[in-house]
Amino acid sequence: MICSITIVRYPNWFAWAGFLSMALFRLPLMLNKQISFWKLMGTGKNGSFDKTPDLSQWAILVIDQSQTHDPSQSWSEYLTPIEENHYLQNKYGKFIAAWWRFFNCETWTIVMEPIEGHGLWDGKQPFGPVPMKSDYEGPIAILTRATIKLNKLKDFWGNVDKVASRMAGAPGFKTSFGIGEVPWIKQATFSIWSSKADMKAFAYQMQEHAAVIAKTRKEKWYSEDLFMRFRPIASFGKVKGLDPLKQNP
Repeated sequence: MICSITIVRYPNWFAWAGFLSMALFRLPLMLNKQISFWKLMGTGKNGSFDKTPDLSQWAILVIDQSQTHDPSQSWSEYLTPIEENHYLQNKYGKFIAAWWRFFNCETWTIVMEPIEGHGLWDGKQPFGPVPMKSDYEGPIAILTRATIKLNKLKDFWGNVDKVASRMAGAPGFKTSFGIGEVPWIKQATFSIWSSKADMKAFAYQMQEHAAVIAKTRKEKWYSEDLFMRFRPIASFGKVKGLDPLKQNP
C-alpha cells in the first residue's frame, strides 16, 4: 500500500480556487478506481494544529492499495523515473493535475508506506492493519489526527499551542503541516523527522508534549483519533518556493 500527501499552494489572488477545488475534486476522486481512500483538507497558518486557516494552502491525501514499494529500492532509485506532473496526473487524475497547472499552483508531494500505528478515521482503518510497532528506525513521517469533542474544544486549543511552538526547534525535526477536514474540530498534524529516535525524544521526553498526551487520554478529548507512522519513499515539488524537507538540515 502506498500513500501520497500533496500540499497545494495557490497564488493569493486565486485563493478562492482552493475553496472551489474542495467541492469539484470530490467527483474525480470518487471515480478513481486506483484510490481506496482520500481526503481533501485545509491547512493552518503554522505547521501544526492551528485555529487560523491558511486560505491559500490546501492538502490532499490518497491511498492506493494496489501499489506497493520494494524496500530494496533506495529513495533516489524510486524517485528518478517520477516526473512531478506525470505522477500527479496518474495519482489524482487529469482534471486535478490540470486545475493545479491552470491556477499556477505550487505543489509538494511526499510518497510513503504506512508501517505502524493505530486508530480509526471515519470509523475505518484506511491504512490497513499495521502493527503497533515495527523495527524500522530510519527517516519517518507521522500523521496524528483527531475529531475533537465539542465540549473539549476549549481544553484542546488551550493546550496545543505551546507544544506546536516547541516542535520546530526539536532535534531531528524536518517539517510539519497542520491539516484538517473541519476547522477547529477535525484536525491533524503531519510531520517528518530524521529518525524514529528523534521523533520519540520529542514525543515522550518533552514535558509539555507528554503532559498534553496524558490529558487527552484522561479527559477523553477525542471522539475518534488516529496515529500513523510512515516510511518516506520519495518527495518532489516546492511550497513557498522551497522544498519543505530542505528547510531544516
